[in-house]
This record gives sequence, C-alpha cells and structure tokens, in this order.
Amino acid sequence: MIDFRTLILTAMAVLITLSIHEYSHAYAAYKLGDDTAKNLGRLSLNPIKHLDPIGALCMLFFHVGWAKPVPINSRNFKNPKRDFALSALAGPLSNLILAFFSMGLYLFSLVALTKANIDAESLGFSVAQNLLIFLYIFQSVNVGLGVFNLLPIPPFDGSRLLNVIFPPKIYFGIMKYERYIYYGVLGWLLLGDYVAIALRSVPFIATSSILYNIVGIFSLSDMLSIAIAWISGLMLDFWQLFPIFQF
Repeated sequence: MIDFRTLILTAMAVLITLSIHEYSHAYAAYKLGDDTAKNLGRLSLNPIKHLDPIGALCMLFFHVGWAKPVPINSRNFKNPKRDFALSALAGPLSNLILAFFSMGLYLFSLVALTKANIDAESLGFSVAQNLLIFLYIFQSVNVGLGVFNLLPIPPFDGSRLLNVIFPPKIYFGIMKYERYIYYGVLGWLLLGDYVAIALRSVPFIATSSILYNIVGIFSLSDMLSIAIAWISGLMLDFWQLFPIFQF
C-alpha cells in the first residue's frame, strides 16, 4: 500500500534538493567568471528550471538521481580546468552540507520531541512527527544525490574531475560517449537489483559467501545504499558527541 504522506514529503525533499544542487553549480560558475547559466535562467531556485523527469523519479523512489545539467562554458574561466572542476563539485558539496546540518536538526528535534510532554493525539505532535519524517528523508536524499553525483562516470559531476586528471584527448574521448554511458547507468540502477537476485539464486553462488558478495556489484542501488548509510552514520556519530543531541 502506498504511503502518500511519505511520498509527498519525499517529493518536497527532492524538489528542494535538486534545486539547491543545480543552483550551486550555476552560482559557483558565475562567481568564477562564467555567466552562461545565469543568462539562461538557471541561476535560480525554481525547481521547474532544473528538473530532469527520469532523474527526479529515481530520486523519488531510490533516493539517488540527477537533474538537468547546468550549462557551463569553461572558456569563460580564468583557470578552465580548475574552475570547471570546482563548479562541478559545488553541487554535490552543497548536498553533503545540507545533509550534515539536516541530520543535526533531525536529531535535535527527535530529542526535543522525546523529552517534551506532548499528547500523541494532538495537532502539535502530528506536525512534529511530519517534520521528523521530512528531515530524515531530506538528509537521506541529500546524501544520495551528493554521493551518486560524485561517481566518476559521465554525465555525473564526478566525471568532470576527470578533466583535471586526464589529458584533453582522453577526457573528450570518454565524454563523447556520455549519452550511451548515461543509459547504461540508468539500466544499472533500474535493473541491477534483478540481475543480482537472479545470480544469487544460482546454487554455487548462493553457497559461496565470496561470490555472493561479489555479485552485489550488479546492484548499484545496494552499493549506494551502503554508502549512504555509512556517511549518514558518520554524521549521526558527530552530532551525538554533543550533550544537547543525546537522549
């Protein structure tokens, strides 16, 4: 059965997260000397200007995805390689920062609600509960978007860092296949779970712990879930170092 409350709160989190992610790209590029995104109306927090339908749906259901890339003209930068990489990093970095502080706010709100004497049937309790659910989802979505876009695979932000590492001939040789790689990653995300399940049903794989775990590479969503859980755990551990965030 569909939980419409969670679906609505997730959709809200996705819209805010994607908008800030793309705005951060555009703002970083603008401050570094490229006004291409600004001139095309992408220096905006309006989610409609940034949405990629498929990427937004993946965010909604998998908590990992992407938005419509912000156009950047690296020829407008003083140091094209460095500034292009910084502009690319701005999006994922903004999401990880948002995730870090939303985790703190979630934990603080959870502690406050636990210690407060609020009637579980009251409107105040219902509002507080919805806020907690939203903050939890918002934190997870931001970590997911940040981690996913740091993958060094076109067309994600991490691939832009390859321009710093590889010579132009190799970099542009990879990037000319960007669209095909995009569909490959999309297929990996959507179908990888089924491939992993099918392979793990094979007897000699199911009985070998090593092969069973190796087959997990076919499930991109599983690997990303592990990364998201690990990073979220580190953020939670940090905030719990302070007495105010302890139960």
